[in-house]
Amino acid sequence: MPELPEVEIVRQSLDKKIQKKKVKKVIIRNRNLRIKIPYIFEKFLENKTIVKVSRFSKYLIIHLSDNQFCLIHLGMSGTIHLIDFENKKNFTNLSFYNSPFLPKKHNHIEIIFDKFRIIYNDPRRFGFFQIIKNTKDLKNRFIHLGPEPFNGKFNLKYFKNFIKNKTKTIKDLLIDQKFVSGIGNIYASEILFLSKVNPNKKIKLLSKKECNKIISNSKKVLLDAINKGGSSIRDFKNTDGSKGGFQDSFKVYQREGKNCKRVNCNGKILKKVITNRSTFFCNYCQN
Repeated sequence: MPELPEVEIVRQSLDKKIQKKKVKKVIIRNRNLRIKIPYIFEKFLENKTIVKVSRFSKYLIIHLSDNQFCLIHLGMSGTIHLIDFENKKNFTNLSFYNSPFLPKKHNHIEIIFDKFRIIYNDPRRFGFFQIIKNTKDLKNRFIHLGPEPFNGKFNLKYFKNFIKNKTKTIKDLLIDQKFVSGIGNIYASEILFLSKVNPNKKIKLLSKKECNKIISNSKKVLLDAINKGGSSIRDFKNTDGSKGGFQDSFKVYQREGKNCKRVNCNGKILKKVITNRSTFFCNYCQN
């Protein structure tokens, strides 16, 4: 599943292409995504101008000219493809998983503009498109989610208050979207490595220093990933044919059995399943 950095890269690409463009036509080939696409969706989007594309957590938000919104979540396997009518490129994928080319199957939604079209592909159909009528409804849509790591509210006071009387591990906490929004399995492992915290450590045992490290390193790791174009952990290439580069900086993720990259550490990277998720960490400097 794309995490915050990957969705942010998609947002940047999409915003650059569709901002101030008018939707000419919408074609729905399959309404049965995680949230069924309503039959008014075509009428809702057609003839609207895109003001901008923003993001919260792992959600893309298309701002429309009538002050309404279209919310997009890519789910497990959703990808957005751009087909230019005049300058046909080999690489169409604006997302980070599966083929960089437009697949032949599972192209569920097509949004047509003057000179190009956007196609949403999703084999597993866990993603969705959702109509949001106004700013209040948009705010309420995210009320169950915690702040993003970049938000000033994600601080030590918030951290300590949230974990009070809870017994889960720090790895489980970091991927809990009610605690902090946007961190998934990949970046949780990388954040905890940088913080020298064992992913299996109970949150009630965390010191103030460790909490502060996790807060600051959450920002650092995600920002670094965004700057490097996200993580291409399969065969993703963007529309220019260039891959995200953060996977080349992985310290622990998918490095099971390899030597720790930390200077003067003689440890090995181990893999452990915590709450049905593969977790990677150093057996020495994260003990």
